[in-house]
Amino acid sequence: MFKTISSPQNPLIKQLVQLKDKSRERKKSGQFLIEGKRELSLAIKSGYKIESLLFLPDLFSESEAKAMSNNGIEIIEISKEVFQKLAHRDTTEGIIAVVKSKSHQLEGLKFESKNPLILVAEAPEKPGNIGALLRTADAANVDAVVIANPKSDLYNPNIVRSSVGCVFTTEIALASSEDVIAFLKKYNFNIFSAILQESKPYHSQDYTLPTAIVVGTEATGLTQDWRDAATQNINIPMQGVIDSMNVSVAAGILIFEAKRQRDFK
Repeated sequence: MFKTISSPQNPLIKQLVQLKDKSRERKKSGQFLIEGKRELSLAIKSGYKIESLLFLPDLFSESEAKAMSNNGIEIIEISKEVFQKLAHRDTTEGIIAVVKSKSHQLEGLKFESKNPLILVAEAPEKPGNIGALLRTADAANVDAVVIANPKSDLYNPNIVRSSVGCVFTTEIALASSEDVIAFLKKYNFNIFSAILQESKPYHSQDYTLPTAIVVGTEATGLTQDWRDAATQNINIPMQGVIDSMNVSVAAGILIFEAKRQRDFK
C-alpha cells in the first residue's frame, strides 16, 4: 500500500504548493515540481533525481506507480482535491514529481562536439519565450543554451510547460553577461550578436567554427557589452512594416542557418 494524503491542508502539500508558486522556495530547497508523464520521462532520461511521486489514481494507474516505486522513489497516492491544489495545468495525466534541481554553472557545460554551436539569450523575462527558445534549441540540437543576466527562475512551472520538457533535454548555463563573454572568449568562440546597429545580414556570415549566436529581448535588444564583444553583429533583413520579431523566431532563423552551413561544410 502507498502512503495516502487526502487533505490539501496536509503540511507536506502546503510545502509543495509553496514550491510550485514561489521561486524563493525552489531556490532555498533545491527542489521543484514536474507535472506530466512526458516531462517526467525526459527529466529521468536527462539524469534528474526524482525524490517523490504523487499520483491521482483516477488518472494514473497503480501499476504505473508500482513500477516507479521499484526504482526506489517514494510514492504517495493523493485525492482529487490535493491534485487540483498542486496541478499547474488544466489537462494532465495525474502525476506530479518532486525533483532535485541541477546546477547550471558555465564551467559545468559539457560539449560533445569539438566545434560547438550554442545559443545565448540575454535577460529573457517571459516564461513562454524562454520555453520557446529551449524548444528551438532542442529542435536544432545545439550544444548548449546560456541565459545571460537571467530574470526568471529556470524551474518556473510556466517554463517547464512551455518548453514541453526541453528544459531537461538541453545543456543550460546561467551567468552574468560579463562572465558569459569571458567564457566564450576563453574557449575561442566566434560571437554573433543579433543587433541592428553596425551589423551585416545573418546569411553573409560563416558559422562553421565554434559559434555563439546571441539574442536579446524584443523590447530593449542586447546590451552594449554584447555589441562590443561581437565578432560580428548580425541582422535579419526585415521586409515588412515592423522592425522586430519574436525572439524565439529570430533565434530559430539564425540557428538553423548555422546548422545548414555545418551540414553542407
